[in-house]
Formats: sequence, C-alpha cells, structure tokens
Amino acid sequence: MPSLSQLLIQHGDLLVFDAASMQLQVGLLRGETTEIWRTTPQEAGRGIFTCTRELLDEAQLRLDDIGGFIYCEGPGSMLGVRTVAMALRTWQILKLRPTFAYQSLAIAGYFERKQNTPREFAMIADARRDTWHRQVVNADGELPPLQRVSTSDLGAGELVTPENFRAWTTPPRPAKTCSYDLAKIFSVLKNADLFRQTETPDSFQHEAP
Repeated sequence: MPSLSQLLIQHGDLLVFDAASMQLQVGLLRGETTEIWRTTPQEAGRGIFTCTRELLDEAQLRLDDIGGFIYCEGPGSMLGVRTVAMALRTWQILKLRPTFAYQSLAIAGYFERKQNTPREFAMIADARRDTWHRQVVNADGELPPLQRVSTSDLGAGELVTPENFRAWTTPPRPAKTCSYDLAKIFSVLKNADLFRQTETPDSFQHEAP
C-alpha cells in the first residue's frame, strides 16, 4: 500500500474525510508541509459539505482542483462513514479521482506507538452486541488484520481506545484513551503504508454482506 508521502507526490492536493468519531474531521493536504483542518459536531450529511467549502475557500481552490480523496472506512460511526462514502461516490461521478481508504484504529494505533514507548497493545472500539473491533499493535510496529472479538476474548494485554468514539459496552478492564485528532495523527503518517486505493468507497465490514 502507498504511503501518504507517495500519495501527495502522485496526486497533489488531497481532501481527507473522517466521520468515525462523534466529531467529523475534514482536512486539506497540500504537499508535504501544508495541512488545513476543520472539525465539527454537525452530522456528517451537512458537515462534510460545510467543512469542504470552508477549506477550499481558505485555500482559494475549487473541488475540480483536488487530485484525490482519502477517507476513513471505519470502524466507528457506521452512519457517518457511509455518509462520507456516499458523498465521495457522488463526486466520483462528476469527476473521477483516485480515492484511498484507511482504518481508524490502525492510524490511532500507529500514532499512539509513535508518541510513547514501543510495546504491544490493542486498540479497541465498540462493535455492539458485546463484541469489539480489535487492532493489535505489535512491539515492532506491525499491524495484523483488524478483528472483531467478544468481550471475553479481548485478552489480558493493554487496551487503548480512541477519544470521542461511541461505546455501548464497558470493557472488562479499564482502557487508556488516546488522541483521535487527525491534525496530530496525520503529521506522523507521512511514511506509513496504511492507505488502500478503492474504486467504490464504502464502510469496512468484517464479513461480506
């Protein structure tokens, strides 16, 4: 998978959309050094267009000037992720551009490891029905595939959960909270190969529907 630096070199200005948490985050990436971000508690169906317009106006760009899109495919708010995916599919009809997906727990885990002493831990997010999304982060930085496990199968290691993610179930033991501020996270993702190109933006699912 390509790194963020490679995407910026190949495609120029990129828009980032993330509705996995309770706050919609939209960013405009311009080269290796310039990032502009907007965060709003508005529901995604309105916020995605409001924030995009504000970012484009500030940068004196049009949507046609954007070289590609990056979005969070989950896990997180299923409604928010699907709303973003629907908007991207509509914009793709108007003008075809490359679109790249990333997973919320993978980038949050990558950032948490960068900010603290390297060790093994598990990023978790509520998957409802007494199950959890679990992204293991190994001590060497390796990220195995995302899993969905029951509460009893979370294991005995350290648990970390991103801030502002909805939860309906209490973890079996206290979980540390880590940042999900994309302005901070994307500043350390330049060389991370966490982005996957997709022709049809959609929400992540563990099994095919």
